[in-house]
Amino acid sequence: MTLSILIVNYNVKYFLEQCLCSVKKAIEKLDAEVIVIDNNSSDGSFDYLNLKFPWVKFILNTKNLGFSKANNLGFSHAKSKYVLFLNPDTIVAEDSFEKCILFMESHLRAGAMGVRMIDGSGRYLKESKRGFPSLWVSFCKLSGLEYLMPHSKLFGGYYLGHLNENRTQVIDAISGAFMFVRKEVFDKTGSFDEQFFMYAEDIDLSYRMQQGGYENYYLPETTIIHFKGESTNKDLKYVTQFYKAMSLFVQKHLGARRSAFFLALIKSAIWIRGTFSFAGNFWIPKKQRHRLPCQNIFLAGEESSKQEVAGLLTKQGITQSTNEQAADCIIFCEGGRFSFKEIIDAISKSRKKYCNIHALGSGSVVGSMDKKMGGLSMGLNP
Repeated sequence: MTLSILIVNYNVKYFLEQCLCSVKKAIEKLDAEVIVIDNNSSDGSFDYLNLKFPWVKFILNTKNLGFSKANNLGFSHAKSKYVLFLNPDTIVAEDSFEKCILFMESHLRAGAMGVRMIDGSGRYLKESKRGFPSLWVSFCKLSGLEYLMPHSKLFGGYYLGHLNENRTQVIDAISGAFMFVRKEVFDKTGSFDEQFFMYAEDIDLSYRMQQGGYENYYLPETTIIHFKGESTNKDLKYVTQFYKAMSLFVQKHLGARRSAFFLALIKSAIWIRGTFSFAGNFWIPKKQRHRLPCQNIFLAGEESSKQEVAGLLTKQGITQSTNEQAADCIIFCEGGRFSFKEIIDAISKSRKKYCNIHALGSGSVVGSMDKKMGGLSMGLNP
């Protein structure tokens, strides 16, 4: 077998449905397996998805193990030469996996690789390529220097803003949203460190692979959508977990003496960022997370797929626009000759704030709204 795809799910059944629809198209020509590790979801994910995707192996946990433990559990079932750790809130192109395999086959020193990622509004995601959080890199990120000078080699080291996003190159850290690894390398360097419940475990693994003599690559020849953190509420708990994970990485690899200043800085950052995060999320109208944020929608794509969505719009009293330019948002309806790859390309070029996706035959629509509102996911028969 060539490829094992591992997806950890936690209460994002509609995002996972669209993800699996895109994965199904991407593995049609490959000898591949798909394993979903469910971290005790309470949204009925298994009951909803099991019959829709009988070719997927589901591992059902009785509690939320976190990202690292769940992926390690999934890896223990993997049987392939290559393993892809994939987030459930992603959409891949039909040729994404083939391009990754071809690249790995021709770059034998490559231990892991990531790809170009955009969010649901078509914006390039900086975490597609990252550097390791050394003391100086972390200081620049936390102090805001990187934000002020994102393309500086000196100050923008965390997101490697000085590197061309359209050029294949060796980088430090691969994002866990799409982490394509050579199984034998994973076996040699060790699995995800389970001290990391969530966040920084991908940086830690990337670091260990590099220390083991392997190279981590960024491949922009294929682009995927990552709706980014749709299973995580951006509250004080999230901010605290993220920065604690970063401090754990520094303590583990830099030592207590070298990381003392960093840890003091990070504790301050937790409270500052946490306060702003809590205040911002306090005003989020949560009920709108499962409703379309606009009332003038243009449906683009395959006709029968568009008809599946039309019923939902009618039930919600939403007007369908016949003018794409005048519409508030677009729902791209996959099917027939209108592929996921074309949808990704269209969203990359779209200037619409709200872009959504519906795969033919699926029972949901997913998309991104804005930074405060987070992701949108809804069933076609609410």
